[in-house]
Amino acid sequence: MMSAETNNPGATAWIRRTAVGAVLIVLLVLGGTAFRVWQVARVDDRSTADIIVVLGAAQYNGRPSQILEARLEHARQLYQDGVAPTVVTAGGSKAGDAYTEAEAGARWLREHGLPISATMAVGEGRDTLGTLRAVAEQARERGWGSAVVVSDPWHSLRARTMANDLGLSAWSSPTHTGPVVQTRETQARYIFRETGALLYYRLSKNPADDIGGTGLG
Repeated sequence: MMSAETNNPGATAWIRRTAVGAVLIVLLVLGGTAFRVWQVARVDDRSTADIIVVLGAAQYNGRPSQILEARLEHARQLYQDGVAPTVVTAGGSKAGDAYTEAEAGARWLREHGLPISATMAVGEGRDTLGTLRAVAEQARERGWGSAVVVSDPWHSLRARTMANDLGLSAWSSPTHTGPVVQTRETQARYIFRETGALLYYRLSKNPADDIGGTGLG
C-alpha cells in the first residue's frame, strides 16, 4: 500500500523545504544576535551623559566581588575623564545581606576618591530589568535623560536595550577587566547565554537573568 508521502511527493518536498527554511531562519536569528552581542561588547562609548550607571553584581558584607569591583573601577575612570558628573550604583540585595549591591558600590567609589555628591545608590531590583527600572524612575525625577551603562562586555547590549526601552538615552562603556573576560572559553559561554537572554527579553519584555547572561551576578 502506497504511503501519503508517495502519493503526494510535491507536498512532501514542500514540508521539507519549509522545515529547512525554518531552521535556517532560527540559525540566522541566533547568529545575528550573537554577532551583535559580540559587536557591542567591543564598543566603548565615552560620550558625555547625565549619569554613569554601574550595574550591580555580588558583594560580600559591603565588599564588592571581583566582577563588581572591575565595573566600579571602570566607572571611576569614566568619572575622572569627565564623562558624567554623577555615578549611579545599582542593584538590590539577597536575603540576609547587610548591604545592597548599590550601597557596596557607592561605598567603594567614595573610598577610592569620588565625593559623596558624585555618587548615588539605587538599591532596588533583583535582575537587570528591575534594577534599570528603578534607576530610570530616579533619573526621571531628577531630570536626567542620558546614561552611560557600565557592565561586563557581553551584558552590554541587553542592558543598553533595556535602558533605552525604559526611557533613557543610553549607550555602553563596558569594563574589559575582571573574571568575565579572562579566557576565551568564558567569553564564549557568556556570549551564548546573553544571546538567549536577549532574545527572550525581546520576545517577552521580561528579564532572563536566571536563564542566562551575566545579569547582576
